[in-house]
Amino acid sequence: MKQNRLILAFRIVIIAFLSILLTQISTEAQTKSLNRIVIDPGHGGSDPGSYGKYSTEAAVSLAISLKLEQYIKQALPDVEVMMTRRTDVYNSVVEKAEIANQMKGDLFVCIHTNSAQGKKVKEIVGYTTKTYTVKKKGKKKKVTREVPEYKTTYLPSTAFGTETYIYGVGKTEQRKGVAEDMVDELVEKLDSVSESQIKKLNEEDPTRSMMASLLTQQYFQRAASLALTIEDEFQKSGRNSREARQRDQKGIWVLAAVKMPAVLIETGFISNPQEEDYLNSEEGQNQICEAITKALVRYKTSLEIQKSAKDSR
Repeated sequence: MKQNRLILAFRIVIIAFLSILLTQISTEAQTKSLNRIVIDPGHGGSDPGSYGKYSTEAAVSLAISLKLEQYIKQALPDVEVMMTRRTDVYNSVVEKAEIANQMKGDLFVCIHTNSAQGKKVKEIVGYTTKTYTVKKKGKKKKVTREVPEYKTTYLPSTAFGTETYIYGVGKTEQRKGVAEDMVDELVEKLDSVSESQIKKLNEEDPTRSMMASLLTQQYFQRAASLALTIEDEFQKSGRNSREARQRDQKGIWVLAAVKMPAVLIETGFISNPQEEDYLNSEEGQNQICEAITKALVRYKTSLEIQKSAKDSR
């Protein structure tokens, strides 16, 4: 009986500890401000990404990213800006995530350009005479017919505008696994937690999973909020906003693999000749960077307001 009471008491202590720990991790995640931004220029090196008539996605993304770095430093001088690449080099999405995680950023911003297939137009340009051999009632007979001749024209894409993505619901399990690693890192930073308690937490899979789910939800909400804000600023600048979206396709894996809120910005359609000119122009790049920077300022301000509200309670 006495042993059962001791076991029950121990379980109550563990539950209380885990409850306090969950609250601490939740508070730290919710009140974490924006001190470091990691910018990832899409593609690079042996992976040029999409092609325009005279430029590549990798080159345009790098040019915009380098310019965005300067815009952010000017608008948010207290925020450190890190780049996953500064030259035309290739890193796989796995390497990109590892680089970003080593930088320990508070936000991951991935810069890309979009692409869409053009239109195929087929038109009759004349007629020609062709002779066919047909078999009728066991006899072969030659038949002459006029048939149209076609010309096929491939028109470039007319798609234009911006899109900002966050990882989709199909990546939730992958994101949760990353979040569990983040929980372990946060726990180890807490002075009130002993090594034996950390070991116990690692054994308590349901609780660890619960904490990971909480972090996943909070970072998802932050990413979604930023994506909506970015598209709002693009729309204010006069761009055609194709809205903030979730996406599970190839190329978005990195958003779920980084240990921070993350967005991927499609700055325009390089497959559209007019958009390609815009994306390569000084004016276009400045306009893009200005809109993104304004969104980041709004994002940082909202985090500070949330933190201030929690601190005043």
